[in-house]
Amino acid sequence: MRHYALLGALLTSLAGGSGAQTALPIPTFEGQVIYQVMPDRFFDGNPANNQGVNRDDPRAWHGGDLPGLTQKLAYIQKLGATSVWLTPVYQQQATNSFGTAGYHGYWPADFRNVDPHFGTLADFGTFVKAAQGAGMRVVLDQVINHYGYEAAAVRLRKDWFNTQAQCDATQNKDVDCPLSGLPDLRQSNPQVRDLLLGNANFWREQGVNAFRYDAIKHVERPFLNDLLAADRQAGTWTLGEWFGADTGTVADWQKAGFDSLFLFSLQDAMKTSVMGEGSLDAVRQVLARQGELPRPGEVALFLDNHDVPRFAQGSLFEDVGQERTRYGLRALMTLRGVPVIWQGTEIAMRGGNDPDNRRDMRFEDGWTPAERAVFGATQAAIAARKASPALSSGAQTLLPTPDRVSGQLLLFTRELNGQTVLAAWHSGNARRTYSLKLSALGVNWAALAATPSLFAGQDAKVSVSGGYLHLSLPARDAAAFRMQ
Repeated sequence: MRHYALLGALLTSLAGGSGAQTALPIPTFEGQVIYQVMPDRFFDGNPANNQGVNRDDPRAWHGGDLPGLTQKLAYIQKLGATSVWLTPVYQQQATNSFGTAGYHGYWPADFRNVDPHFGTLADFGTFVKAAQGAGMRVVLDQVINHYGYEAAAVRLRKDWFNTQAQCDATQNKDVDCPLSGLPDLRQSNPQVRDLLLGNANFWREQGVNAFRYDAIKHVERPFLNDLLAADRQAGTWTLGEWFGADTGTVADWQKAGFDSLFLFSLQDAMKTSVMGEGSLDAVRQVLARQGELPRPGEVALFLDNHDVPRFAQGSLFEDVGQERTRYGLRALMTLRGVPVIWQGTEIAMRGGNDPDNRRDMRFEDGWTPAERAVFGATQAAIAARKASPALSSGAQTLLPTPDRVSGQLLLFTRELNGQTVLAAWHSGNARRTYSLKLSALGVNWAALAATPSLFAGQDAKVSVSGGYLHLSLPARDAAAFRMQ
């Protein structure tokens, strides 16, 4: 009961109750663009720490490290991202499991040390200092559900873990049973609780601004309440991963204290509608639920990540995958929320299921002209988003479209402080011009001469005349237009 009382008091304060005079500030990432990095697969900055590296084996260490990430910060800045999310850099179990090394960071043996393959704790400090000196925020992945299969704690601290008997007896299999067989921590054990809360404090002291919490579906709720209260007290932004989360799940967890969750239902709809041949109605149905979210501007939006196949893999043809990834990235930059770009998506890297979706990052000297074009489009879309207050953090309102075109045309506005931007997603297979009555759209815009898209290098135009909105849109693309 103590845990729930603590969270209840916190949320009452945040909502402006009796403790409003001492209400804690609510962390925000609205307006940020996050770039996700898996350090081992990014860039090798120190060959001296390449023990056991085998780049021909997709399940082995590949040599990327913290010095390499620090060296490539300029690349991330050039893209336009404002925050870097690192998958875990903890010291991993020393041996492989299932023929796989702990290169990904999710098999921890020591939560408060950096794995030698990534470098040292000093290297982490150098990275954080460089990132923040460049005006970028640092998001660190936190594992709170388990240890690695072969971690020493599994043998030495047996009382820290749920047993098979406890798993067999429980009604809550998601929480009390192992995830993928990983040793499942019992957060209700006071020592485990203190260890995990201490881990968050430790990494905060290293300068981390925000945490991405792994696999929250599998973690005891009272502990999560305590963790979120401590993070809020410290001013740390929190991003939870509930695999497959829809709007309702995200809303529930925002009410419980998480600042953000990944909106998997939108990712799935975009995979179907933007990469595939499906109707945009799938996206519209997700966006129509935005009103359920307590903090829609904080929700994490993504096309792919290290746990799902690459977005570009959705087409059998590389050129089509590139064109539609460009479409998807431009579309992402029109939405309210926090865009998250997985390393390589900005050049439409391909890859199937794990570990194929974790191929080594490639940089400018190894790109094809088509990859350069996707990067350029992504860079321009991010720049336009950052330059527009409405696109960065404005309210989002869906506009009705006639049934005859609703499957291939999605329209919504982003508005802030008198600035209005119109977003237009077009899934038609050919360039098309649309003329739609302003009254049917529910808007009353003044006449507007032909105006180009805010996204540089894109041939899309809008105009308003005679009570009609006129749109000229290329095939399979998303555009944004300044209307007011």
